[in-house]
Amino acid sequence: MPSITRNLALTAVPAAVLVALLPPLTADAVPGPTDTTRPLTWSACEGTGPDPRQQCATLQVPLDHADPDGEQISLALSRVPAEDGRARRGALFLIPGGPGGSSLGDPSGKGQKLPQEVRDQYDLIGFAPRGLAPSTAVDCALEPGDLALTKLRPWPAPDGSIDENQATAERMAGTCARNGGALIRHISTRDNARDLDRVRAALGERKISAWGVSYGTYVGAVYSQMFPHRTDRIVLDSIDNPDPARVARAWLAGHEQGVEDVFPHFAAWASAPDNPDRVAEKAAGVRPLFLRLAARLDREPIPWPGADPDELNGNVLRQTMLDSLYRPGRYPALAKLMLAAGEGTVPPAPAGPPEEVAQNVTAVGVGTLCNDVEWPRSAAVYEKGVAESRARYPLTAGMPRNVMPCAAWPYPPREAPTRITGRGPSNVLLVQNERDVATPLGGALKMREALGRRAVMVTVNATGHDSYLADGNVCGDRTVSRFLATGERPHRDTYCR
Repeated sequence: MPSITRNLALTAVPAAVLVALLPPLTADAVPGPTDTTRPLTWSACEGTGPDPRQQCATLQVPLDHADPDGEQISLALSRVPAEDGRARRGALFLIPGGPGGSSLGDPSGKGQKLPQEVRDQYDLIGFAPRGLAPSTAVDCALEPGDLALTKLRPWPAPDGSIDENQATAERMAGTCARNGGALIRHISTRDNARDLDRVRAALGERKISAWGVSYGTYVGAVYSQMFPHRTDRIVLDSIDNPDPARVARAWLAGHEQGVEDVFPHFAAWASAPDNPDRVAEKAAGVRPLFLRLAARLDREPIPWPGADPDELNGNVLRQTMLDSLYRPGRYPALAKLMLAAGEGTVPPAPAGPPEEVAQNVTAVGVGTLCNDVEWPRSAAVYEKGVAESRARYPLTAGMPRNVMPCAAWPYPPREAPTRITGRGPSNVLLVQNERDVATPLGGALKMREALGRRAVMVTVNATGHDSYLADGNVCGDRTVSRFLATGERPHRDTYCR
């Protein structure tokens, strides 16, 4: 899944009974922003990192959009103004991945990779989504051990058991329910879409354009469904499966095929004769070598002082594999770990984020994934899925269908997930790498099918997560840039070699 940064499981809280009695919200039932929203006050951003042209502001939005005059929370915003006022078209929202990602630095970061004709026309708008610091922040105060990647990605035990995963899920869900406050219940993709429309109104824009990446493609699609006539030019890059019955469960399951799509590319690289991190003489030998190493580490973990967890076991190797396949520049990390494990040693322990950051990002991820859709409660559903997945996709060892905290989330969804359809203006351009471990092509094609006549899709012959301006594919980059600058799209779906 884009980066599912955090997840979890089952505890009953009295407030959940009250939520269950409330009627589900619909888009029509939730008051929208008025375009008389108080204008934003822009000022210099704190710190020395941003481009000096980047400005920052804070916007107050409702904690609960169904109660627009109730408690308010803050959203941190940033912008770099259009570089040619005479050519200015409007605002281009840079929608981050995640859930748990921020685009606050993007106007002066990746936004500056945009071609001049795009930067001339658009104010580049970044933001930290609700719950993510420096916006009003949420924190579950989880046990530090539950922040380890092998806990957040629920890898089964070596024998396929998910008992420990279930216990972790229940513990994390209960802790979030106790410590997350009211905000943890009001973090969802539909809340994010309504927040974006509040930002649009505060900017004084009738319509917005957007470049959404990874989870940001789902946010962009949901916004385009909820507010179709507020959209101008929408680019969805590295695309999530919009399946309304599963939502994030579909994203997690997508890792099975995503790994299968990308691992052969890694194997070719890892067996190249001139590679200093070569792990095998032939590409065909890399997969069985990886599986043997993982199985051996399942039986005989290697102590790894300073790492989290403090041993190199089979699931740590598998998690490193998943992380490393996000883009070819990360391949050496996996190869070096495989080489070290083969010799019974470990490389230096990788540095993790500060605990405060990990806690915040985890809470945002948990809130979003669990509030977007109801997950199955039965352990048998996950046990069956894990067994099937392990048999068919041994590289991912059952993780993509495993139990997560959402299986024990005490709050039912406050409204149904958004069903993406072809109703609305035909102004969406999809761009997708052919080999993407996080948002595989199969899921992107589901979004293409759902959007129907609204969209055209560009498939790029490239490997890695993120496509536009990330891979050096001239055809793909030129096609997206032309659309943002002129509104021109290919007449039909396109393949870029």
